[in-house]
Amino acid sequence: MTSSIIYKGGLRCQAVHVQSQSMIETDAPVDNKGKGERFSPTDLLCVSLATCIVTTMGIKAADMQIDIAGTTMEVTKHMIMEPRSVGKIEIAIHMAHPEIISEKDKTILERAANNCPVKKSLNANVIVDVKYFWK
Repeated sequence: MTSSIIYKGGLRCQAVHVQSQSMIETDAPVDNKGKGERFSPTDLLCVSLATCIVTTMGIKAADMQIDIAGTTMEVTKHMIMEPRSVGKIEIAIHMAHPEIISEKDKTILERAANNCPVKKSLNANVIVDVKYFWK
């Protein structure tokens, strides 16, 4: 088992990662009858994609003996109403230490990132727009 989840009521859930016992809570967004006081499930989908991208890139970077610690990301979720779902995910990746990474290595890292498991698991109807900033 990966996680244990309890519905707390009031459109909130608490999920516990079984191995580490770390916990996250979700809340429905304000545009869907929630309070928006926590990540929504669709927010977590977008965050999962972004963290998978940078983690996959980090694995490849470590194999290449490149340090990308300090890389930051901005994630924007766009919902569609019919059917209510995530229609587009925009991710801006601001790479740390770009001055020491060759153009060839940048291409290799981007290719690895674009093949992360979460991205491969998304419905083909979800538009994923990833921009890399190497400055």
